[in-house]
Amino acid sequence: MQQPLHRRRPTPGNPRVQRTRNRVLTVARELLPQVGPTGLTYALLAEHADVTRQTLYRHWPNRAALLFDLILEGPDLGNYPEPGSDVRTVAVDWLTSLRDGISEPAIRTAVLAITAQADHDPDSAQALVRIGQDRRTALNALLEPSGLQIDDTEHTLLYGPVLARLFLDRGQVTDEFIDTVVTQWLTTLERLRGRKLDGEQGNQRS
Repeated sequence: MQQPLHRRRPTPGNPRVQRTRNRVLTVARELLPQVGPTGLTYALLAEHADVTRQTLYRHWPNRAALLFDLILEGPDLGNYPEPGSDVRTVAVDWLTSLRDGISEPAIRTAVLAITAQADHDPDSAQALVRIGQDRRTALNALLEPSGLQIDDTEHTLLYGPVLARLFLDRGQVTDEFIDTVVTQWLTTLERLRGRKLDGEQGNQRS
């Protein structure tokens, strides 16, 4: 199963190369909230990570690629949900995990930077699409025991209110807010699909 936005790990490879990647990404996460995306130059990153700029370009040919990996190979926060047959529980736990991941300063800054650059930078636009695909794939893997698989629109209807709350309203995403979002999302899915989704799908089919 693919890991979610803030926990996907890179493909195993040469241990020395992997250690270099991990060190650079760790340094980038420390620097990004301090200097911002434009201030995170390859010269600064190479200096602090003790690597050459050529090494950085081999791993990340552009800034969007670096931010993409910084997001998707983020720290393990230890709260990612398990697959389950109860759609409500999976959706609530997944949104809670997403909220906590985006609350990490470096990940939050990187997401905002890629979003802001997407209109004029094709690399950022592609990275933004791939991040969305990664999240939906991870959520569908969690939902497999329920028999439910969601499409792009249904995925957006779930996470959209949380991102709007964080980035547009500049408000707090409380547990109560997440519960309300999931309740409304389930109601919408039930109307669209014509079947009850708030419960254990496996028991309903048997």
